[in-house]
Amino acid sequence: MHIKFRHAKSLEGLACQYCALNINHEVKAKTLLNNIMPSISLRGQQVPLSPFRKLVRLADAAKAMGKEVYHLNIGQPDILTPPAAIAAFQKKDIQILEYSDAIGIASYRKKLTQYYQSFDIDVTANDILITTGGSEGLQFLMYACFNRGDEVIIPEPFYANYNGFAQIADVVIKPITCAIETGFALPSIEDFERKITPNTKAILITNPNNPTGCFYDKEILMQLGALAKQYDLYLIADEVYREFCYDSQDFYSVLNLKGLEEHVVVVDSISKRFSACGARVGAVVTRNEQLKTSVEKYARLRLSPPGLGQMLAEEMIDGMYDYLMQTKAEYNRRRMTVFNRLQRMEDVVSYLPGGAFYCFAKFPIEDADHFCEWLLTDFDYNGATLMLSPGAGFYATPGLGKDEVRMAYILNTSKLEKAMDCLEQALKVYPHKVQLPMEARFA
Repeated sequence: MHIKFRHAKSLEGLACQYCALNINHEVKAKTLLNNIMPSISLRGQQVPLSPFRKLVRLADAAKAMGKEVYHLNIGQPDILTPPAAIAAFQKKDIQILEYSDAIGIASYRKKLTQYYQSFDIDVTANDILITTGGSEGLQFLMYACFNRGDEVIIPEPFYANYNGFAQIADVVIKPITCAIETGFALPSIEDFERKITPNTKAILITNPNNPTGCFYDKEILMQLGALAKQYDLYLIADEVYREFCYDSQDFYSVLNLKGLEEHVVVVDSISKRFSACGARVGAVVTRNEQLKTSVEKYARLRLSPPGLGQMLAEEMIDGMYDYLMQTKAEYNRRRMTVFNRLQRMEDVVSYLPGGAFYCFAKFPIEDADHFCEWLLTDFDYNGATLMLSPGAGFYATPGLGKDEVRMAYILNTSKLEKAMDCLEQALKVYPHKVQLPMEARFA
């Protein structure tokens, strides 16, 4: 009996093998046919898992068992989105929710120029392209700035989703490693220069940094700018945490670097600034006309950034000063709470972050992935536990970060104290704890 089916060559060959083994090839061939399905692309199979979301299932199971879980794994603030802005937005009489312009609502882009002026950043509305969160802006830049196989230098550890954005665009990340023992300060400019190859197209930084909280001052930015100009590279800066710089440090935007108008690009977002992660409103800001044209083409393919989010964002710019000052003060209290508690924990390596609302810590463990899972599956302290992000997912260099975690101090100080109680107790009873050598400790 001759069976006709798609992919007949390969399946007939398999069926013949069954026949040779004296097995009913018709039955087996039908079984094989039922198991055939379209394959997932190699790109789809290789998309990296997010280190701050991959433990969600275990956290949900812990909550179902009655445990309280303190979430320090993701930068979702508990601070209220500006109430006055929400109230003003709710009064809008919206009859039809139309597409906005592909590069954003004109009135919002114009109002953003006032916001940037508060940081002495002189840009026009035409220099601002609104995106669906900062993430879409980064994706657009991966497509617009890089050819397949081009390289981007990024200090590691870095925002984990950069891995995914680069992988989708076939861009190669060349990490330059920073160390927790120095508070993740950037390596020397000479170290950056040694990373440059004929395929290098850009340097990408986050300032202040997610995931480390490190702050980069004007001097280091000027050095990076000079290097970018010397080698004709883009200098891309993710500046979504610019409001949150502590210890009297003044934020300096790469947009203020002189003579680099064609090289500098900023990615921005309202998500953390105004505790409005769900609004999904970001921006790409550059004075490079060719780059603006290219990014706009990608923007027009997706038609429109979020209309309601832009309307809310426009309202939030009014009266932002007091709100942002209060928010910064609250994050500073949380920063000091976490820092002081980590400093008192035995064999924990920590530092004082200079910005954003994140920090890394090195624990006396061998495998942070296992430790973070164990916290959710096998540990509780007074009915509670905490959720952290394993550090390795923030590195591109294999083997780094295995004994590190990232924490987001996005809970109020009372909950942070309880979360630190859980962590301190967990490190005492964790069955796979290791002893750190004295030279590895840092105060």
